[in-house]
Amino acid sequence: MDDPAFDVETDLQTQSILLAAANHDIPSLRNLLRNSSANVQDSETGFTPLHAAIAACEPDSEEDTQQSKGHTNGDTKSANEDAKPHEVEAANKTIKFLFENGAIWNDLDVNGETPGCIARRLGLKELYELCVDAGVRAELLLSRLDEYQPLGDAESDEESDEDDTKAEEEMEGIEVVDIGQEDVQGDESTENPAYLASTLTFDRDRLLDGSANGVMMEWETTLMQRSAELLLPTSGLRVLNIGHGMGIIDGIFQEKQPKSHHIIEAHPDVIKRLKEQGWHEKPGVVIHEGRWQDIVPGLVEKGELFDAIYFDTFAEEYKALREFFTEYVIGLLDPAGGSDGEGGRFGFFNGMGADRQVVYDVYNKIVEIDLFEAGFDTEWETISVPNLDEQGEWEGVRRKYWVLENYKLPTCSFIG
Repeated sequence: MDDPAFDVETDLQTQSILLAAANHDIPSLRNLLRNSSANVQDSETGFTPLHAAIAACEPDSEEDTQQSKGHTNGDTKSANEDAKPHEVEAANKTIKFLFENGAIWNDLDVNGETPGCIARRLGLKELYELCVDAGVRAELLLSRLDEYQPLGDAESDEESDEDDTKAEEEMEGIEVVDIGQEDVQGDESTENPAYLASTLTFDRDRLLDGSANGVMMEWETTLMQRSAELLLPTSGLRVLNIGHGMGIIDGIFQEKQPKSHHIIEAHPDVIKRLKEQGWHEKPGVVIHEGRWQDIVPGLVEKGELFDAIYFDTFAEEYKALREFFTEYVIGLLDPAGGSDGEGGRFGFFNGMGADRQVVYDVYNKIVEIDLFEAGFDTEWETISVPNLDEQGEWEGVRRKYWVLENYKLPTCSFIG
């Protein structure tokens, strides 16, 4: 049976921490966090200390509020920083202190906002960047914990396990995002095996899986058109596309009259449609049926080289993309290829974390870091995305996988 006295005491502790955070009172926070966590949440608002520290900088006047609102998905504005520099500086120090004590960068309040979302909405660019940088550090740490196994004897293994457990507890709640999709934790329909087993629905302007999740939609055409122009600037080049979907970018590639055009597709329904549309008879087209993880090693072994590679899979986590460009692109992309002799180019649909701007910004930084470590330079081009809600793009779609105003289009080439 729950102890009411304990619940009251816990709630008072939480409120004391939130109040200290809102007042940017670091000495009080330091004392309070000795016996508590930096990740407590208010039962009514869902605020964590990070939320409270940032929300306390909200402007008081209606005029300041209008200045700081801006667009939900546009660039952050600095008007509020100029209006209350002393509060912003105090909040800056408080946020850094909270992150040093294990605060989670992407906890959600009852309005579905992370601390970074609030900072962005209020135009607090400096505080927003603190949240983005914390997200990058946390995600990189988690990927390293997942990648490396501790070494040593049984006793040191036990100590290492304790260290890893502590680190993972501090990073609890870090969001894992599907490529091109917002990940819904606990939703099996967003996992790759479930997707490959589902029955797809092809419409004029969209492709949905068996759970009405959007796999690909026609609004992406503008983005893929630009990628194709950058990857295949002239005719007569060799291209590999992983993930055919609706065939949008493959259709654009065909217009470029490539010397060879390889397509890897895993879903049986898409493969059936490929054949019905006569793709296997198109000039230079080679269709590989199956998951890229099973096909790509064979292409590398055969010595197949390409001037351009595009990657757009569904229901895979970011680590799948990272594995692809870390382990395989180096063996598939011709370093002397391309129309300008400067080497081949690699691109991908950049939809990671596109359910929230702060998550999208975190993943853009992470992927650029990982690409650089894998030996690639990345050039980014910003493309405006129309209001998809106003255009009715999400009608009949289970969930939105894109809510932002701007798309960051990546084009990668070998360093040097």
